[in-house]
Parts: sequence; C-alpha cells; structure tokens
Amino acid sequence: MDNRPDIIRKAARRILPIVMLCYIAAFLDRVNIGFAALTMNHDLGFSASAFGFGAGIFFLGYVVCELPSNLLLVRFGARRWIARIMISWGILSAATAFVWSPASFYTVRILLGAAEAGFFPGMIFFLTLWFPRAYRARMFATFNIAVPLSSVIGAPVSGLILEHMNGVQGLAGWQWVFLTEGVPAVVMGLVVLFLLPDRPENAPFLARDEQVWLAARLAGERAAQEKAERFTVARALIDPRVVLMCLVAVGLVMGTTGIAIWMPQFVKAFGLSNVQTGFVSAVPAVFMAAAMILVGRHADRTGERVWHAAGPFLASAAGFLLAAATSSPTLGLIGLTIGAAGIGGASPNIWIFPSSLLTGAAAAAGLALINSVGSTGGFFGPAIIGWIRDATGGFSGAMLVLAAVMVVTALAILVLGRSMRDLIRHASALSHEVQA
Repeated sequence: MDNRPDIIRKAARRILPIVMLCYIAAFLDRVNIGFAALTMNHDLGFSASAFGFGAGIFFLGYVVCELPSNLLLVRFGARRWIARIMISWGILSAATAFVWSPASFYTVRILLGAAEAGFFPGMIFFLTLWFPRAYRARMFATFNIAVPLSSVIGAPVSGLILEHMNGVQGLAGWQWVFLTEGVPAVVMGLVVLFLLPDRPENAPFLARDEQVWLAARLAGERAAQEKAERFTVARALIDPRVVLMCLVAVGLVMGTTGIAIWMPQFVKAFGLSNVQTGFVSAVPAVFMAAAMILVGRHADRTGERVWHAAGPFLASAAGFLLAAATSSPTLGLIGLTIGAAGIGGASPNIWIFPSSLLTGAAAAAGLALINSVGSTGGFFGPAIIGWIRDATGGFSGAMLVLAAVMVVTALAILVLGRSMRDLIRHASALSHEVQA
C-alpha cells in the first residue's frame, strides 16, 4: 500500500491544533486548583489532607462515568459528544469559584469529573480514526504536549491572576483563577462542534481521492489487526493484557496528576512569591513537552515501543529520588524536572499498546476502561501526597512514593511488552513496510 505523507500532514495540520487546544483547556481546568490552593486553602481553612482529597475526588465522578461516556461517543459521534463534554465541564470548573466548605468543594469536584469523563480516551480513539499506526506515537505525543503546555501557559497566568486580581469585584484571586480558566473549555467546545469532522470520509479539507485513500488505509490496518486477533467489547474488558494496561495507566496518572496538582506547593516551599512560583513551576513542564516529542518521534522511527515507555519511567523514578534526597532548591527543581520529563517521554508510547491490540467498539470500550481505572491514580496521587505532607510536614516522603510507583509502572510495561511481543512486532513490521 503506497504511502501518502502529504495527506497525513494535511490531516494533522487541521486536526491536531484543535485537539491540542481542547486538551490544554482540559488539563488547565484539572490542575488549576494547585495554584488556587496557594491562597484558597488559607481562606477556606482547608488542611493539606482535605485539599488532596478534594483534588483527587474529581476522579470518582470521572471513573464512574468514563465507560458509558466513551460508548456514547461512538454512538453519537466524536464531534457532538466531545463538544458536550467540554461545555459542561467548563461551566462546572468556573463554579468551583463559589465553594465555601470541604463538602461543597468535594461536590463540585465530583461533578466536574463526571462532566469530563470520556474526554481523554475519546480523543485517543478519535485520533485512531484519523492516523495510521506508523504515525500514532508522534500524533499521541503532539496531543499530549497539551499537558505540559497547560502548565507552561497556566502556571504564570495563574500566578499573575492570584497576585493582581485579588479583590477585584469583591472576589479573591483564587476565585478569578477558576472563573477565567473555565472559559477556554466552553469556547473550544463550540469550536469542536462546528470545525472538527468525525472521520476522514466527511472531512471538507481533504479532496475526494484523499478521503478515499486515508479511509482505505485505516480500514486495511483494522482488517489486518483483527485478522491477527479480534476482540469483542466483552473480551476487551477482561483480557489480562488490558488489565496490565490499566495498571500502567494508574502509574501514569498518579505521576502526572500528583506532580501537576502539587507542583505549585512543591515550588512555593522554596520560599518564592506567588508570581515567582508560577514561572518556576513552568520549567519542568517545558522539559516534559520536549521529552514527549523526542521520545515519541524516536519510537516511531525505530518501531521499538516497550523500552521507549519503560525507560522514561525509570528515569522519572531517579528524578523523584533526587528530589527526595536533597534539601537544595536547585537540586530539588532538577529532580522534579527529571521526574516530569520521564513521565512525559513515556506517555505517548503507552497508548500504542491498546491501539495495537484493540479495534472498533472494543477499542472504545478498552480505552475507556484503561483510562477509567487509570484515573483512580488521579485520586490516589494527590490524596497520598496530602496525607504524607500532613503526617511529615514535608514532601520528601511523597517523592519516595512517586519514585516507587514509577518503578512498578516500568516493570508492568516490561511484562506487558513480553506478553504482546508478537503483536508489537507485527505492528512494527506493518509500519516499516508502509514507510519504506
């Protein structure tokens, strides 16, 4: 089958900017409580444990609604369902500005999680409908850059809002953080509704022959994959390899969410102002974005997936160990940066495993299950860090826990890679055959 990188580039130029902006809005709304907490916790009298529990309980609503949301996405189409998700979560994120107690905080966070459920696996599934396997690691990497970019953009902006909008219209700075940063999700929901095609077959920016070629290429890959191993929805939900992928996703989300939500308070502990904290917190995110791109491209170039996912997690563990072992702010920041970069480098390759195993509705269900179970890490990560901080008065213990989680996740990837060795080799052979 001939290769048409011009069509892939054309699709990427139109699709990726929209999905990236959507994910930036998503992650901004997911982690802006980390900056709001710099003053909100004092204003509302929240302990570190109460804040960590509230930050993590978001994922309770997320997990419960994840699978049905992703199946509804397949039924109603990505464009309509993703737009619904974004508009509803933007409104609820802004509503966080008006919490007044731990109970109200927990309630809004649960509802926010329910509203956002299905977004990330829906986007991963959506990208598999557009991009052949040979291009997916770099596309997933580009999409995932939204995670560190949300910090690169959101960290300084949140710091400035806290500092300069405190008291405007009688509202605290942390309230303005929620109000202003909920708007992008609503705006992007409308953009998705009107500008994001569901599939190549109805993409107005592709010529008819380009639509036919891309649709045929994707259909051919699905057929070849299903010939090697075909999954029903029910089988996808109980396959041991999918269970292993769930464990890997838990580790990924524990690391990503734990450092994203607590990073401002990690950095604030160096004795910086709110504005300085915002700018310094963006440093690890820059390296996280660079690692995503470099590792994702190298994985696509070589066709190797297992060590491109496990190796960065081991590097991340080393970074967290350094942060735990030092009292130097400079070395602590270096350790946090290595930790964040390792997680970033691993993340695009993790989603190659389910997309190499599952197709169609089974892929939608499997991705939803993996992300749903993985999202429990979004509860455990922030909550455990809060409990450890209350118990010890510092963050060293939390860094040790994150290091251990990264090691276990790397080991799970190695086991998964061994169990999927033939499928991964088959996928790699197909990719190199197409690229030749």
